[in-house]
Amino acid sequence: MPPLALAIFDCDGVLVDSEIIAARVESVIFKEFGIEMEAEEIASRFAGLTLPRILDILAEENGIVFPSDFEERVEKETDIRLGSEVEAIAGVHAMLDRIDLPRCICSNSTTVRLEMELGHVALWDRFRPYVFAAREVGSMKGKPAPDVFLYACEQFGVAPSSAIVIEDSVHGVAAAVAAGCRVVGFTGGSHSYPGHADALSEAGAETVISRLADYPAVIEAFDAWSAA
Repeated sequence: MPPLALAIFDCDGVLVDSEIIAARVESVIFKEFGIEMEAEEIASRFAGLTLPRILDILAEENGIVFPSDFEERVEKETDIRLGSEVEAIAGVHAMLDRIDLPRCICSNSTTVRLEMELGHVALWDRFRPYVFAAREVGSMKGKPAPDVFLYACEQFGVAPSSAIVIEDSVHGVAAAVAAGCRVVGFTGGSHSYPGHADALSEAGAETVISRLADYPAVIEAFDAWSAA
């Protein structure tokens, strides 16, 4: 393996503790259509997917048609909640201080939401302009397609095998693996669930951590394995 040259971060559930907030909003609104799912189930099953994809799955499973403005309604309510409630994942700033690699974000969220969330916790300026919203760059395909990770590697001029990705969702891990990146799973968000670490490992994560404080040492270990 070549030495690591780029650190790629997912945002929701890795840098900011937002997945459970979005899931709580969705749980309440879905009940209006007879879909009884608790926030924890939504987060464990759908974390890492775009809202349009989630709605497609639920529409097919439940034989319903969501109103044309439903996605906009959910996104608006979620943004309101995130804007006032989202917090940084514990230890994120100290972790970033210890990582010397060039870094970027690859996310399924929109640039508008990413700037709002990251700005709220003083992280936006630690990544911009290298914040890549999957549906707005390159092929505009969201995870679990690998495209946004490949796009990020192209922007930095590095091979995917020289990039290390940290992801909290099965779909995100699968996307990074498909891109050819090294992948670390993360279970430190409030939406984590029993069996989360095993699910990330099964999706292809080489190791799984629950504290961001451990991530710099993992990167060092990966580099050491590469040199061995």
